Amino acid sequence: MQQQDPNAASSSEPRGPRRKRQRTSRRRGRPVTTQRYPPLGPDEDRGYFQFYSHLGVHEEMLKDQVRTSTYRKAIMYHQASIEGKVVLDVGCGTGILAIFCAQAGARKVYAVEACEFAGLVNSVVEENQLSDIIDVLHGRVEEVEIPEQVDVIVSEWMGYMLVFESMLASVIAARDRWLKQDGLILPSSALLYMAPITNPERYSETVDFWRDVHGIDMSVIRPYAKQCAFQDPWVETITPANILAWPHLVTCINCHTITIPELDSFQTSFNMRSVRKAPLHGFAFWFDVDFTGKNEPTYSPIRSTQATSILVTPPERTQPPPNWEQVKEIVSTEAALELLDLPLPPSGGGHNIPPPVLSTAPNEPPTHWEQTMLYFYDPVEVENNQPIEGTLTLSQNPTNKRFLDIRLELILGGLILKKETTLR
Repeated sequence: MQQQDPNAASSSEPRGPRRKRQRTSRRRGRPVTTQRYPPLGPDEDRGYFQFYSHLGVHEEMLKDQVRTSTYRKAIMYHQASIEGKVVLDVGCGTGILAIFCAQAGARKVYAVEACEFAGLVNSVVEENQLSDIIDVLHGRVEEVEIPEQVDVIVSEWMGYMLVFESMLASVIAARDRWLKQDGLILPSSALLYMAPITNPERYSETVDFWRDVHGIDMSVIRPYAKQCAFQDPWVETITPANILAWPHLVTCINCHTITIPELDSFQTSFNMRSVRKAPLHGFAFWFDVDFTGKNEPTYSPIRSTQATSILVTPPERTQPPPNWEQVKEIVSTEAALELLDLPLPPSGGGHNIPPPVLSTAPNEPPTHWEQTMLYFYDPVEVENNQPIEGTLTLSQNPTNKRFLDIRLELILGGLILKKETTLR
């Protein structure tokens, strides 16, 4: 068997995933600050909370209409479970979710924020005349004290590739300390997907560019350009046209039951088939979170018009998988239902519509998370219907739990490709 290892020694210096476009983001353009912060925990937590004290980070998230509007819809969807109840907002940021909960009729909202932004949140709460409902607590949720049990926990904890930055551990800690039995957690579950991709434009603009630079042949730089461009993960927006196979479900996280030790590592074996002949450049990752409020796994081929799952092969089906031309024609849940021969899931809780789903899939409106890419140094040609199999391991970095170590092994016929990198 031929074996390739398209990796180079990684630097110990922190750096963010590469992005296609320059813009303020969670992991790029991190501001330099000389402000001192209280000792909130390990060094990585101090830097983490310092970063989230930058206004531009919160501005980007608030301007993400998909993210913010879906959370608001989810809170109003569960208004009957929030009205007159006690809510805990873990990592409240600007306090927007806490305010949504107050608007939904919560009796008391505890908004916990460890970064220095907490002082401004207090001002926002006072300006909106909600000080009698919202209490802003400055500190780590693992360390603050709340005088009562809560009925609802709400948090926007998701990072790139879902589990980057490891904020879910704080939600779990809050759940175990304060959530009442049968309490509500929003979001309720999360699903991480992966799929092989083809992206010749990315390869051309970062590698083939060096063949002709203003009429000068700089091809000798191409090997170094590959290393610089593809050693680390990219965060960018792709489209369904880039997807080479039906996505694979990496993991399904039940926010009611997952434990902190289970966050240490996620492993999966995948076996997909290419839906067309094309060069395979790497893999894309995205996630869905849903707001059912139920303590049960929510993997389903179809969940709502927002769900990624219209592209996911269900466990059992009465029809063969759609071909590529059919996939491109999916424009609605109804079209997907007809294609997959599946009914809509039953609605519950007195609602005649399913609960909201926040999806970062390529076939959905873009979010600030976009999609996360792992590129190989060189593309590999795949044939139509060719098996694409291998293993994936996502692990918390041993020296900084906020970082995510990624190990991918891909088997294509007699070729083995390995990719090891860290999302920082």
